[in-house]
Amino acid sequence: MDKFQKITGVAAPMPLVNIDTDMIIPKVFLKTIKRSGLGVNLFDEMRYDRQGNELPDFVLNKPQYRGAEILVAGDNFGCGSSREHAPWAIADFGIKCVISTSFADIFFNNCFKNGILPVVLPQEQVDLLMKDAEKGENARVTIDLEAQEITTSDGEVITFDVDPFKKHCLLEGLDDIGLTMEKGAAIDAFESNASAERPWV
Repeated sequence: MDKFQKITGVAAPMPLVNIDTDMIIPKVFLKTIKRSGLGVNLFDEMRYDRQGNELPDFVLNKPQYRGAEILVAGDNFGCGSSREHAPWAIADFGIKCVISTSFADIFFNNCFKNGILPVVLPQEQVDLLMKDAEKGENARVTIDLEAQEITTSDGEVITFDVDPFKKHCLLEGLDDIGLTMEKGAAIDAFESNASAERPWV
């Protein structure tokens, strides 16, 4: 998993509330267990018509937001089923941070495990960032995880809270496997001792 430290990029405004995981990645695309290749189907039913043509009015199809790394969303983002394909699709598209007033718990935790920073802010601050994002590609937002600060295109600074352990994992690029591998020497020592003490096992 890539380290998340500080990014400066375009924020895409998506003010819809209750965006569920089936809207993020429809169930028809859940056949794969690979984390790559799902970005093209992110928000598939909102991005494309039934013939597979892009819908020009959808925010991520607009030229100024195609390279968005930040998503400013409405309340209760990521609700619905617990499919991990949802954060996989978001990450594969290139979005590294999602900002909302609230997230579904499972989706929220899955974000951290897949290198995405979910930021919870009060409504008035989300509204401010939403308005800033509507300026388009010239309005670049900075997310500084170490400082726990968001800087708008106008230079206004917003602070946010994040769990210290989850922050550490993102800063160091550690998913569950990475955390386990950090204890590799201790695991090897335990197995050696166990083998010596119980050779019959």
